[in-house]
Amino acid sequence: MLQSNQTKDKQGAEEEKEIKGKPLIASVIIFLGLGILVLAIGASVSIGAADIKLSTVWQSLFQFDAASTSHQIIQRLRLPRAIGAALIGASLAVSGAIMQGMTRNPLASPSIMGISAGSLFMMAIALAFFPHSSSFSLTIFAMVGAGFGACLVFGIGSLSRGGLTPVKLALAGTAISLLLDSISTAIGIHFDVGKDLSFWYAGGLAGVQKESISLLLPFTAIGLILALLIARSVTVLSLGQEVAKGLGQNTTAVRVIGTITVLFLTGAAVSVAGLIGFIGLVIPHVTRFLVGLDYRFIIPCSAVLGALLLVIADIAARMINQPFETPVGAVTALIGVPFFLYLARNEGRRL
Repeated sequence: MLQSNQTKDKQGAEEEKEIKGKPLIASVIIFLGLGILVLAIGASVSIGAADIKLSTVWQSLFQFDAASTSHQIIQRLRLPRAIGAALIGASLAVSGAIMQGMTRNPLASPSIMGISAGSLFMMAIALAFFPHSSSFSLTIFAMVGAGFGACLVFGIGSLSRGGLTPVKLALAGTAISLLLDSISTAIGIHFDVGKDLSFWYAGGLAGVQKESISLLLPFTAIGLILALLIARSVTVLSLGQEVAKGLGQNTTAVRVIGTITVLFLTGAAVSVAGLIGFIGLVIPHVTRFLVGLDYRFIIPCSAVLGALLLVIADIAARMINQPFETPVGAVTALIGVPFFLYLARNEGRRL
């Protein structure tokens, strides 16, 4: 028994040594990514049905003129939308990174694991039975729904023979997502709230305003801080539960905090922008490829890259079919669906 424990400890130590991040590359990604993100936000504010010069954007920020229509558009509509896109993109990317690290499942993400669908399901219930709910109440409903969706997926997935393999968990997530989406649609039709739900189904940023940012910012900040605090623990947990326990990791505590973090980030994002899929799937994989397997680097880099991706996707959504808007969820799906199929095919070969 002692020899077995010593072997496990030695194996865990060896695997922990292998998980080396790339701090220099991570620093470049963070600082360069933030710089590009600022430029992308400027472009997002400038581009629209009526293009606005960047000089006007600058003036609206530091020399606001209430009598200027352009300044009003920037401050009330376009700037909150761009900032909201950055916050939501960061939230979804970090949620996916944490889920993939905790479950050791490369297919894990809020949109695939039923978390986003669960949030939408509870929002449908809120709109049908509590029509006068505040924005804060809707966010709480979305977080509860995220937890409900996750419990259903992991509960059903655990009943399958052979345990929770990545593909089986993805299939369970897809099935539960379709079920919850169908029930949400039925609720929307029966209680005549389908028009209200259609916004969240499409996944868009057109409705993001200053009030939305005031609601989104504290939840995102808390979620990102929690994610950074457990980053090292998620790295150890990604080695496997047995190895993590051998290294003295309190795996239960890490999973609980990680789950709360995901619910905060995903619930707030869905309550503001609806179903925007695949950012939480694609970005963590790209980040791990660039900076290694240390989540102390993966989480902040995922936040920056996720924010940048959604801001650029939102710009593309407005330019594809001008003067009409394409749902930004459709733009992210164009990237995410082929990537998901590629991952599912690779994981299927390992089963």
